[in-house]
Amino acid sequence: MKKVVVLLSIMICMLLVACSNDEVSPNDRFDTYVKNWHKKDFAKMYDMLAEKSKSAYPTEGYVDRYKKIYKDLGVSDLKINYQKLNEKEVEKALEKGKATYPFSVTMNTIAGEISFDYQAKLVQQGEDEKKNWYVKWNPGFIFPALKEGGDINIQTEHPRRGEILDRNRLPLAINDTVWEVGIIPSKFGDDKEAKIKEIAELLDMDPATIKSKLDADWVKPDLFVPITKVPQTKKNLDKLWATGPVAGREVTGRVYPYGESAAHLVGYIGKITAEELKKKENGTYSANDMIGKRGLEQLYDKKLRGEEGVKILVTQDGQEDVVLAEKPVKDGENIMLTIDAELQKNIYQSYNGEGGTTAAIDPKTGEALALVSSPSFNPNEFVYGISQSKLNELQEDPLQPLINKFAATYVPGSVIKPVTASIGLQSGDIDPSEGIEINGLTWSPGEAFGDYKIHRVSESNGPVDLADALIRSDNIYFAMKTLDMGSETFINGLHKFGFGEEIPFAYPIQTSTISTDGKLNEKVLLANSGYGQGEMQMSALHLAATYTPILNQGNMIKPILLKEEDPGQIWKKDLITMDQVAFLQDTLRKVVTLDKGTANDAQKADFPISGKTGTAELKKTKDEKSGQENVWFVGYPSESEDILIAMMIEHAEDESGSSYAVKKVTKILAEYK
Repeated sequence: MKKVVVLLSIMICMLLVACSNDEVSPNDRFDTYVKNWHKKDFAKMYDMLAEKSKSAYPTEGYVDRYKKIYKDLGVSDLKINYQKLNEKEVEKALEKGKATYPFSVTMNTIAGEISFDYQAKLVQQGEDEKKNWYVKWNPGFIFPALKEGGDINIQTEHPRRGEILDRNRLPLAINDTVWEVGIIPSKFGDDKEAKIKEIAELLDMDPATIKSKLDADWVKPDLFVPITKVPQTKKNLDKLWATGPVAGREVTGRVYPYGESAAHLVGYIGKITAEELKKKENGTYSANDMIGKRGLEQLYDKKLRGEEGVKILVTQDGQEDVVLAEKPVKDGENIMLTIDAELQKNIYQSYNGEGGTTAAIDPKTGEALALVSSPSFNPNEFVYGISQSKLNELQEDPLQPLINKFAATYVPGSVIKPVTASIGLQSGDIDPSEGIEINGLTWSPGEAFGDYKIHRVSESNGPVDLADALIRSDNIYFAMKTLDMGSETFINGLHKFGFGEEIPFAYPIQTSTISTDGKLNEKVLLANSGYGQGEMQMSALHLAATYTPILNQGNMIKPILLKEEDPGQIWKKDLITMDQVAFLQDTLRKVVTLDKGTANDAQKADFPISGKTGTAELKKTKDEKSGQENVWFVGYPSESEDILIAMMIEHAEDESGSSYAVKKVTKILAEYK
């Protein structure tokens, strides 16, 4: 019996020792708390608080507060480091029922990094198997400055948006004084509805929009109720102020001095939408921010916008504010373009509301001097909100003023012929001294063409050589020579001139294409492509660039838009020889000077001009006798060679053919000199 009692006593002692060894270590417990902290699982962290802490700080004072503060501050890269207790320290903690852990916290926030050191105290609570370690928590765990109370405040300082300037520092997009137009409700008088309608018409707004602003909860009879902002150059301002209830105050806003003429290039800014905000990195934009909506304003929004200054403070009554983190404001950078704003305006005005596009470059440096899309829209109307009726008018306009045409591609027509000539000269398929007998105004190579025939605008006197074909713009000659080259040679040549390749330009321009599938397997398509018809598509800028080898010893210059870029960069090297350069320069001058040349109207200038005309006929079907005609002229001063203009005018079928574009370009070049 005694043996049994002794054995039972030993087993009980062993069990007690085992129970003692199974007791939860404060190291493990605090490690769990820190892991939950890293995960921002504040609910699980709250479950690990000591009873007194839970009593002092209910859930909303802990879980909700943590969540709000971390969200408002954009907390990321949260790291908590601490040193575990050693074996002796653990034993001592178990004896006393309490443990202390110094720890350090680092985190990134919207104002930069915040780091601090603090101390966690753990206590044992519960009985027997429910006994465990719990954290004695206070707000100092969030930030030590909050230990005795206080609030987190965020102060922001908006950056000054960078301006967009032309090559002469003329402003294309600036921060200037604008009118904030408002209404004082008590001054309406008797006929409120009529006044609202009158004000809406003068501001080009919907009356419903004005009414909604006047119906806001905070509005009182004698308060100034902001309605919109308008440039100080807006028409009918005198009539607006005379309505009675309208008042204005000067504020700073975005202004586009060149209006419609540079709208597609520069773009505009507007209030950020909820959808746009979701796509932005947390903390970089807020719901009331302005953001670039299109054009350079959108492309370079980050650079122009700058960085908001942010200061995170702990404030407490009677105490000096404690700065937790501060990021100084960084104003946006100015962007200086190679564009000549006055030339841009002059070209735009030359369209007189007609549809089309123009690219003007310095053919020696590659600098874009003008990128015009006509018709256009007034970006100043979009900045502060455009009426739905005005927007509908723009959207329904058949000339598509909202479409950026200088970034799009079009059928080039005969202005591609110098490129076709260059490819043929390089491949040896065109001998400039060889003449071809071509009779009549139409030609078909045989059965492969069926009933289809290629037309030319004038008959030749004798054999047609390359110079004559360029001067008279002979479609039949270039169709014949392109068929001689074959599709492989012609396509490879076009690729060397940048077709099918993204243009290395600061503004995205649609890639020029040879055909819908990049191939020219059909003879009709190959022949038509040789004189710029078929399915070929080019942008005005790329077209202008393809003429630069004629003025740069055979090298095609890379177009540039930003003044910070190096001028004179070569995009494509050795496209033609020096002899071919001399031949094409001489021939493009004769396109203007000879009576049979297609650009005679350029002779009216008091300085020599060279260039090439083109007419792109856009038929919806092969059987259609005539269709829309877009006319082109690529021209440059023969001596100074300091500007090259590629202009296209849409729907010119009722005008005098390509000479319509020649006259406009000639006038523009004369005014530019």
